[in-house]
Amino acid sequence: MVRPRMAEIVNLRTARKRAERRRKQEHAAAARVSHGMSKAARTLAKTERSKFRRELDEHRIETGETDEIAGR
Repeated sequence: MVRPRMAEIVNLRTARKRAERRRKQEHAAAARVSHGMSKAARTLAKTERSKFRRELDEHRIETGETDEIAGR
């Protein structure tokens, strides 16, 4: 006979702190990479990001709904 398992209890405060710590670590890692780049490389990366974002926005299909209404 298999006994039913109890649900795992999650401390929400601890989970939020872990998520915040992970987010800060990811941000710090990105900042370390950016800091190690030359100014020309940072400018190139920024230009590529803005070009990608602009192209993505140009291909967006307008539905007539605002982002708030659409749930985004």
